[in-house]
Amino acid sequence: MALGASHRLQDGVIAVETMTRFALAVLALASGVYTYLGVRSLLDGSPTTVFFAAIIYSASVSVAIYAFWSYIARFYPHVVGPAARGAMLGVMALGCAMIIAMSSWLNAAALAGSAALEQHLAETVEDYTADLDKAHQNALAAQSLLPDIQRTSERFARLAEDERESGALTGTTGSGSVVQLLSQMSAQLGELEAGIAASRERVTSLFDQGRAHLETMRRLVSSPGAIEPRSDQFSAEVVALSGVITSLQQTSIAPSVKRAAEDLSLGFIAPVADGQAVDLANRQDQVMETIRASVAVQSKVLSQAADDILAREPVAERRFVPLSSAEAVLRYAGDFIPAWAGAISIDLLPAVLVFILAVVHGAIRRQEERLPFAHRITAAELLEALEVQRAVGKNGMDLEKAIQRVDADDLPEDHPTNITSLDTSVKNPRKGPSA
Repeated sequence: MALGASHRLQDGVIAVETMTRFALAVLALASGVYTYLGVRSLLDGSPTTVFFAAIIYSASVSVAIYAFWSYIARFYPHVVGPAARGAMLGVMALGCAMIIAMSSWLNAAALAGSAALEQHLAETVEDYTADLDKAHQNALAAQSLLPDIQRTSERFARLAEDERESGALTGTTGSGSVVQLLSQMSAQLGELEAGIAASRERVTSLFDQGRAHLETMRRLVSSPGAIEPRSDQFSAEVVALSGVITSLQQTSIAPSVKRAAEDLSLGFIAPVADGQAVDLANRQDQVMETIRASVAVQSKVLSQAADDILAREPVAERRFVPLSSAEAVLRYAGDFIPAWAGAISIDLLPAVLVFILAVVHGAIRRQEERLPFAHRITAAELLEALEVQRAVGKNGMDLEKAIQRVDADDLPEDHPTNITSLDTSVKNPRKGPSA
């Protein structure tokens, strides 16, 4: 029964030998094709040079993969010693690493290169969207000061009107020194208010331009067609958007607000009291001193608010780096695990066939070891036994002594030493398997 199973396994190994070679050839060819597609995206030069260089590289990869797995499939299943099998496993591991290095990552680039480039562009769009929003917020931060400036300007204008109409501050109506000073402060704050309002229009215009560039970039990411021309146009949009972001940072009115706030206090020039009476002049001096203190407080508040705005972290300069499909697959490898698994499987699937053959040959050896010697004797051993029998018959020698005289160097290394079994096979040669 064991003999029949061993023969069936041996027949199976012979039957699948052609299929094994065909499978190795197809897998090596498939790997070469995808390697060609991947390496073509990395080469520069004329189309003819790129074509032939990619063909030569991919052909070398196909031949190397086929030769490597053919050697492993031929020798590994027959290596039985632990040291020798360990050495073969080490060689196999080294070969697999080299195959992955020269082929698998290029196969992954061919399988998922376009998708990886689109992901790179999509993430770049998100980064620049965040930069544009941040630059826009920084540029509009000074707009939060506008209500306080308007309120202070209106208060100075209202006090000037009240002083002119009813003498609310000095008790004397008319357009004197106090009215002039209040009108002067209201006018300065009004100019600052107008500057902030004008900057809002400029910021809004730049922000609209930036959003238009972002919309174009998003459309390029999701558009069908080849990725290379879309990537080139995407790069041009990135350059334009970077200029918009830079302009937004330079458009901030916060530095101007800080200078204007300091001018309110440091550049405060009170007019000379113009009252004819000494009492009126004293009242005017007192009111102008109060106005000076109020302006100083307002200047400090505006200056502190401007400092808070200027202390905001500016938008860091960002550079868009175009990637090849192979580089994109390596950078975003974690997002394309199925593509990597397929690319590596094409190259390393023959290892499964090798291990199958190793298991089958191991089973054949174990089954043959359990067979009786008469079923395991080879044709050469049988012929040698017959030769011994003829020599004994001619010389009339004792069989056991004749066998003991046989030179051990002339026998195979695994030749049996069971005298009884050999004696039986010699005396009854027809009972053993035919040569």
